[in-house]
Amino acid sequence: MANVIKLRKGLDINLTGRAQEQMLPVNSSTEYALVPDDFPGLTPKVTVREGDHVRAGDPLFVDKGCTEVSFASPVSGTVTAVERGERRKVLRVKIAADAQQEYADFGVKDVAGLSADDVKASLLQAGLFGYINQLSYAVATRPDTEPKAIFVSALRDKPLQGDFEFELKGQEKDFQTGLTALAKIAKVYLGIGAKQSASALTGAKDAEVTVFDGPCPAGNVGVQVNHIDPVNKGEVVWTVDPTAVIFFGRLFNTGKVNLTRRVAIAGSMVKQTGYVDALVGTPLKQILADNIADGCNVRILNGNPLTGVIANEESVLGAHTSEVTLIPEGDDVHEIFGWMLPRFKDFSTSRSYFTWLQGKKAYNLDARIKGGERHMIMSGEYDRVLPMDIYSEYLIKSIISGNIDSQEQLGIYEVSPEDFALAEFVDSSKLPLQKIVREGLDILRKENA
Repeated sequence: MANVIKLRKGLDINLTGRAQEQMLPVNSSTEYALVPDDFPGLTPKVTVREGDHVRAGDPLFVDKGCTEVSFASPVSGTVTAVERGERRKVLRVKIAADAQQEYADFGVKDVAGLSADDVKASLLQAGLFGYINQLSYAVATRPDTEPKAIFVSALRDKPLQGDFEFELKGQEKDFQTGLTALAKIAKVYLGIGAKQSASALTGAKDAEVTVFDGPCPAGNVGVQVNHIDPVNKGEVVWTVDPTAVIFFGRLFNTGKVNLTRRVAIAGSMVKQTGYVDALVGTPLKQILADNIADGCNVRILNGNPLTGVIANEESVLGAHTSEVTLIPEGDDVHEIFGWMLPRFKDFSTSRSYFTWLQGKKAYNLDARIKGGERHMIMSGEYDRVLPMDIYSEYLIKSIISGNIDSQEQLGIYEVSPEDFALAEFVDSSKLPLQKIVREGLDILRKENA
């Protein structure tokens, strides 16, 4: 029987436009791209040139700090561009897809007979190792790290996130193979939700299953690490997105790199919500073709409303993106008296509006911040929605002030930016908490290098 951990702190935000459990049609694209920024902590070194032909699974770039770690092309085709930004930063590598796809063959492997080194070598050779992240620092890991445990969270509970159980249908074998492969390296902890009942999750082999019963952010892998096996200075745990586990399983079961993932199309500005099967790097204009509602400016997010990255139709599907969300921008809304209005349609965590009387109503929120940045107030707001054993407000203050000793004492090694997404939502000071945490982790990582 699985362990059950009940969480009381947190906040569920019910938004309109949740993805229906139905598949939507999507045409294959003629051009794809891989974006280095999808892999935090990576300094990319491009290994291809314009005009080169690559197969699906061939490397497009490597981590300059650890050239063993490469990143595989999602398709076979011709490299058409290496787009760069300021100071020649690599923005993305674009590939014009072949009409007939060609795959690099890495050989079918029986994971039961593999060692930890064999599993690492296979993932490195296929350009998939970079899909593994780590705590501390919340960055893509490297093969020389020795994790004390590996955490996989199959619970997606942020607003408008996709349902992993629906994504898992038909891919149970690959998921189990991926778990078994990771278990060769270190003990695997699989976190699931109290309402999840898929046998591939509840009865997963080669992993210790833990049920997390509580509001968002119970699905955050950082929250799960904090309650099962907290990270101290000098320790490392690996965290793996459940879809990446499927990628790994496909590699061992077929010998090929297949970066197709099932993505939720959600939000109030979508004509028809549902799911699409699309390759990492597919242009969003292809995924969203003729499915954007008319009427106002739309914010497109590579991800969910709390942690997603602002995108546009020229952007591509991110390597870790499980949903594409469309919500109103809100820049066409003009209100007199602002917060003084009674507001019957807006969500509030306090009782400022009368909507607290309306029960579990679904809200159509836009992207406005509704207020300006101001001095930080020590009000306990963060702690009410962050179910982790840390002093979150003091940690944020220590990051802002640059006090590294204080950051270490307050548990910065245990957190990632997404852990502060809800705190950022309820923050009356309107501080960009996720950005602050990311910058703090980056500075600390550089100091400890």
